[in-house]
Amino acid sequence: MINRILLSVVFLIAGILNSYTQVDKNSELFRTMKLQDSIFFERSFNQCELDYLEKHITSDLEFYHDKGGYQDRESFLKNTRENICSGNGPKPIRKVDVNSLEVFPLYENGKLYAALQKGVHHFYLRENGKEDIQTGTARFTHVWRLENGNWKMAEVLSYDHTPPAPTKTAAEEIKQLLKENGVPAMGLGVIENGKLTNVEVYGTLDKKTPAPYNTIFRVASLTKPIVAVTALKLIDKGMLDLDEPLYKYWTDPDLKNDERHKLLTPRIVLTHQTGFANWRYLQENNKLAFEFDPGTKYQYSGEGFEYLKRAMEKKFGMGIEELAREQVFVPAGMKDTRFWWDKTMDETRYAQNFDEKGEMISLKKYYNASAAANLLTTVEDYGKFLSYVVNGAGLSEEVFQEMLEHQVQLKENDYFGLGWEILTGFSNDEYALIHTGGESGVRTLAVLFPQSKNGYLIFLNGEKADDIYSELLTNRLYLGEELWSRR
Repeated sequence: MINRILLSVVFLIAGILNSYTQVDKNSELFRTMKLQDSIFFERSFNQCELDYLEKHITSDLEFYHDKGGYQDRESFLKNTRENICSGNGPKPIRKVDVNSLEVFPLYENGKLYAALQKGVHHFYLRENGKEDIQTGTARFTHVWRLENGNWKMAEVLSYDHTPPAPTKTAAEEIKQLLKENGVPAMGLGVIENGKLTNVEVYGTLDKKTPAPYNTIFRVASLTKPIVAVTALKLIDKGMLDLDEPLYKYWTDPDLKNDERHKLLTPRIVLTHQTGFANWRYLQENNKLAFEFDPGTKYQYSGEGFEYLKRAMEKKFGMGIEELAREQVFVPAGMKDTRFWWDKTMDETRYAQNFDEKGEMISLKKYYNASAAANLLTTVEDYGKFLSYVVNGAGLSEEVFQEMLEHQVQLKENDYFGLGWEILTGFSNDEYALIHTGGESGVRTLAVLFPQSKNGYLIFLNGEKADDIYSELLTNRLYLGEELWSRR
């Protein structure tokens, strides 16, 4: 147990030995503590989830502040409740400078029992309908302690408080970028070495209500990778074959007189070679039809994924929601994702959607699951899915490599695998798995780099995404360290 004297010694040693005792920023411990900081302060300080706070601090918490003095656990909780979470006036908000983070492991008898984390954080006042106002900056040192396999905050030192710097922080620049493009909210997730290390949500749900870290976004076609991995898990278990005809389980009434429907297989659907248009309702007669022979070329199609969904549901006697939950959501640790507006949907967290002019689009709720669009999820949940995928998705090596295989070429350095577009031509033999989503008031992007196991995730609840994507992907200020090799 760390008492006050030992704590002072730890801080002193950490300062003296800084150059060679902090862990590497690519290490698992650093990434773990980075995520701890992100979620702990967003939920407990920014969102005032006091039950969460009480469960994630130790019984002997000690808090040291260079302006407010010393607090034990009881006084810390009392002051947080009365001064931070009272609901009176503007709300204090805390954001960390992720590039300032340092982590030092603490061992006892050769076993890791705690970690010391240092960095810089910024403070703001938030008021509905107004931009956050920065109030100051400070340094911090935290001691996180492992208790029964869970990290809990044990010691807090907040010091060197200074007035706000005149230059804009990354968060302020992002908010300005969103405002200029008429997009109220953005979710950002970062995966480093196979692990989700950062979750950030900026802006508002509806141009009034601040968007919480667990904002629920509709993610359009990012639904498809979920369904693709669900199918691949069933294929890997021998419950479905990649090349078996789907007509054995489902034939669309529009196609019953066209023998080419017998050529449709999971592989042909997952590589977008069905011959279908994207959606039948875009056709003059609203009928599903083949525009070319299945398996002969690529053409992106949501109808193809709907076809596969229906075939799987018929074969296994359960809905796509249940199949995805068993094969993907549970093993990936996803607890806040759904295909439709079921009874668990918390509408108070939903990011309303806005058109190109920045005007709100009337909310449309979907009560039937689609395999191609309309998934409702959070940055943290989908980030866990991407982490799961880049670490193999629980698939055998054979099926995982089949997913990454260049199944069909789109253009130079651009292919489609099973459920993912594959971009090549990066340095160091790196390549990228990519999928986007777009519909009225929705723009989403997911990118993974299988060699380095890095990646990123962007959710937007508006349509003017090009300038935002461009700025985010070329500015280290937003995404921290450069996670991939440039073309």
